[in-house]
Amino acid sequence: MRSLTEHLTRYAAYHRDRRNIATHLVGIPMIVLAVAVLLSRPSLDFGPLTVSPAWVVTAASCLFYLALDRRFGLAMTALLVLTVWLAQWIAGLSTMAWASSGIGLFVVGWIIQFVGHAFEGRKPAFVDDVVGLLIGPLFIAAEVAFMLGWREPLRRDIEAEVGPTRSGSLAETA
Repeated sequence: MRSLTEHLTRYAAYHRDRRNIATHLVGIPMIVLAVAVLLSRPSLDFGPLTVSPAWVVTAASCLFYLALDRRFGLAMTALLVLTVWLAQWIAGLSTMAWASSGIGLFVVGWIIQFVGHAFEGRKPAFVDDVVGLLIGPLFIAAEVAFMLGWREPLRRDIEAEVGPTRSGSLAETA
């Protein structure tokens, strides 16, 4: 299994333009919520516990993140649990509200992603490695951590391989 640094470095190679990263900060959470919403039906109730495909996918994802890195794994687990909790609430709405929320979030999230990749001038990472679909949310968590000044050694290791992010300005590309 690749290390956290290897996964994030491979993903970061497709995401060096700050405008692309900014679109991912919006688009990826929308897509993650959309998938959780759409996978929250059907569900089985076991007393206070509701089990749906969303919980199964979330549990598997959290185990993957925890195996890569304890701190990011715990952060991703907390974020994904909150996401599925919200998704379950949305899934409890009418069928029209549930479906339109899930599909709408999914479509708009992907449109935002592709706008970002137009800025980047590169295809999305998952085209070359489907694991990129699972690394995307982790990449966003890492980018937020870097913005807060956390995990600097990890940021430096990634940038040593793929370079720093670019603003995307004309002066910078000339």
